[in-house]
Amino acid sequence: MLAPRAVACLLLAFSSIAVEARAAEPMRALIVDGQNNHRNWPQTTQMMKKYLDQSGLFAVEVATTVPKGQDPNFSPKFADYKVVVSNYNGADWPKATQQALLDFVRTGGGLVVVHAADNAFATWHEYNEMIGLGGWGGRNEKSGPLVYLDEKQMLVRDDRKGGGGHHGKQHPFQIVVRDTEHPITRGMPRAWMHTQDELYDSLRGPAENMKVLATAFSDTASGGTGRHEPMIMTIDYGQGRVFHTPMGHANESQECVGFITTLQRGTEWAATGGVTVPIPADFPTADETKSRKFTN
Repeated sequence: MLAPRAVACLLLAFSSIAVEARAAEPMRALIVDGQNNHRNWPQTTQMMKKYLDQSGLFAVEVATTVPKGQDPNFSPKFADYKVVVSNYNGADWPKATQQALLDFVRTGGGLVVVHAADNAFATWHEYNEMIGLGGWGGRNEKSGPLVYLDEKQMLVRDDRKGGGGHHGKQHPFQIVVRDTEHPITRGMPRAWMHTQDELYDSLRGPAENMKVLATAFSDTASGGTGRHEPMIMTIDYGQGRVFHTPMGHANESQECVGFITTLQRGTEWAATGGVTVPIPADFPTADETKSRKFTN
């Protein structure tokens, strides 16, 4: 028979192993999709699912609405997940589902908003608070200010009248990291090239409790604004964390190693407040894009 001290030591050892095993379990993540003005959304959902699965941090599921109109039966149990990733831009969700997402984030859940998901729910005030900035859908000065960097690289909140949401022609563009100490961007090159994408500009919204971590210059030669526009943002909402990137329009945009890494790190941050995903050796440089061809 083991002595009481030996039994206690064994129990402590087994307890430590159990804690380590639980820590190693992937976090549950949910991608929501089903409607989008981008016809390639089924592919980009699968791309993001694979990228998050490949990180080893997440076990990813997908919740899909009906293809058109409001889906009265769309009611994911957000509280069962650590983080929700939105690839959705379509009809309003049922009020109960909207409230469930708000409650999830307010009480500490993570939310990730990718590209056209910031076009969604233009009249849902709390959603616009969560994502910081949005575009299209009838957004205007009543939705909040335009946010961008001026010629002195200072963040501007511009209350001028007008619509929200625009982009010029697709092209590769350089991302400039503005906050090198944030967990998402720490260790990234100060500047790196993103593959061909829509460079969203003139986004507007409440922009409260929002940090702009990186920007891109919206060149007038490509139909842009001539300003640096937000490309990587975080928003604190209640006890929750929101990661927002307007990048990721086309499949080739999401094949960018910079996008993949930013998505993985941003999703981990939204879920936990920290980042362990490393900057890979094939990360883009200041003058060269880097891509990984996606295969199912």
